[in-house]
Parts: sequence; C-alpha cells; structure tokens
Amino acid sequence: MADLTEQFKERISVAGADRPLCIRGGGSKDFYGETPRGEILDTRGHAGITDYEPTELVITARCGTPLAEIEAALAAENQCLAFEPPHFAHGTNSATSFATVGGAVAAGLSGPRRAAVGALRDFVLGVTILSGVSRRLTFGGQVMKNVAGYDVSRLMAGSLGTLGLILEVSLKVLPRPVAEATLRFDLPQAKALEALNAWAGKPLPISGSCWHEDVLTLRLSGAEAAVAAAKQKLGGELLADASTFWNDLREQRHEFFAGTETLWRLSVPSVAPVLDLPGEQVIEWGGSQRWWRGDAAVAREAATKVGGHAVLFRGTDKSAGVFQPLPAPLLKIHQRLKAAFDPRGVFNPGRLYPNL
Repeated sequence: MADLTEQFKERISVAGADRPLCIRGGGSKDFYGETPRGEILDTRGHAGITDYEPTELVITARCGTPLAEIEAALAAENQCLAFEPPHFAHGTNSATSFATVGGAVAAGLSGPRRAAVGALRDFVLGVTILSGVSRRLTFGGQVMKNVAGYDVSRLMAGSLGTLGLILEVSLKVLPRPVAEATLRFDLPQAKALEALNAWAGKPLPISGSCWHEDVLTLRLSGAEAAVAAAKQKLGGELLADASTFWNDLREQRHEFFAGTETLWRLSVPSVAPVLDLPGEQVIEWGGSQRWWRGDAAVAREAATKVGGHAVLFRGTDKSAGVFQPLPAPLLKIHQRLKAAFDPRGVFNPGRLYPNL
C-alpha cells in the first residue's frame, strides 16, 4: 500500500486554470464524458484496501486500488459490490490498464443489478478528497446513518473528477445471493416491457433484465426457496452459463455493443412505451435503460418525449454534447459546487460539461 497524498498536494498547488490536471486511474473510462484535458495526474500508485470488516458490510480503499482487488477480497468473504460496477478495461490499448475504485466512483456507473439494489451512489458511505486548493476534506463515514446536513460524499459519484481528487472511499457491500437462476422468454418489445412492469409490482426476486431482438432475459437472485418459487411461477427457458451472459452485458461485450458506432444511453421511466427509434435496441433495468446507436437529435427527442434524457455513452463526435443540457437553475447549482470545491478550475476542466 502507498499513500501519495503529499505528492498529490504538491501537483495541485502548482496547477491552475492555465495548467489544469486530468485525474486518471486505469484509463478504462477515458471514453466516457467530454474529451479529457490537462496534465495527467495518475492515481494508480495511491492504492490499497485500508479497512475491511466483513461483519460491518463496509470496505474502505484508496482511489487507485484496482476494482478486481476489491472484488477478490469481497469474494473471499462471500460478499460483493451489489451495484456491479463495469470495468471496461478490455476497451483500452494498454495491457496494464485496469479499472480503479476511484474511477468507478467518479464515473458513477452501475451494472445490471442497479434496478434491484440501487445505484453506485447509494452505496457510497464516505469519501476523503483533496480540493482544488489542496485541502483535505472528509465527508460521511463508514456506517449508513452518518450524515448530518448535506450528503456531500455522494456528490462525488458521477462527478467525473470535476469536484476533487478522491483519495479514499468507503462503500457498503452486501452478501452474495445464495441462489441465482436466469430465464429467457420469446417476447416482442412491447410485450416484454408490459411483462417487466407487471413483474416489478410483485414480490419476485428479479435482479437483472435484458431485452434484445425479441428475447427477454431475466435474472432471479435470493434465497433458494424464493428463486425456486419464482422460476415455477414465471416459466421460461433456463439459461445455462448465465454468469457469462450478465458479465458480458455489464462489460459491453454483448454482441449488440460490437463495433465503433455512436452509442446512446437513454434513461426513461420504466413504463415508457416502445421508443420510435430505427435499428436495434438493448433494454435493461426493467425498461428504464435503453441502449441505441444513432443520431443525437433523434435520441434526445425520443427520450425527452417520455420524460427521460439521453447521454452519449461512446462516440468520437461529441459536438452535440455528451450529457443532456442543463436547465439554467440546475447549471447554476453545478457552477456553485465547482466554485466551492475547485475555485481555481484545476480538476478535469470541461469533462462533465464544457462550461464547468
């Protein structure tokens, strides 16, 4: 384990708006967000699990700790990061690249289980960061009920490093499910969405869903009796080697994600109808997350029509903006947060929005 806090402070102290820093761990999420700018501040050396008490269901680690190391430590105790953060390390050019826990929190991305257990930000218990003026700040702690006032620690989830350098993070963990089963159903999109919304209102142990090309794949997780009862109630075809399917979906190795085309992630209400989009789609999270490859204007119009928003997840042409444009009042809040945490504009300029 290594603590590079003092080195980070020195780098930050000589940085500025004319010499910004690009916070980077393993580089597995470089594609996400606006184009990275600034001198690389490599966090991989600041690594190590600093505290893990399985009986307390919490793990604390430095930002550069590989996700794989954390997952291995949890697996040894039959526990897991329930929100299933994607690694995406397979998409980089460097053989030494890997996903880090700091990068996972900064990106704020969750996997197939998100609809059942919550998002990554729901599992962030506390963080220690360095601000844009090299001030060490600690928020939250290592227990669930530790917040008085604003829950600042969860602001770091999805901030893409624009608010501060995460030094250390504490995450809630959960026991691995005792039993799992994956079922498949031949259903057109409209019928699949109808079924998912109907099942969501029933006490079924659903922990993942994926619709693609008229096939709905459903994962059940929980106690042996609960999974067995749900299998009998729902029917469908049992899928062998299901872990490979869900891992491939999480890591975007599924056949739909092959190629270099522009990829959009549409976040919509689960009850939203079939979207008028040409070509293939993949639908996750009980209907709330829909993946599509195509034009920016079409994606954003389709999502907005049903009360959602669209994000350019992958693509080289970012001229339309990666994230949905913010209303003026919300943009002002973002600007004030940036000014409070990073008044000199040191960290990841423009990574979240061009004017932040």
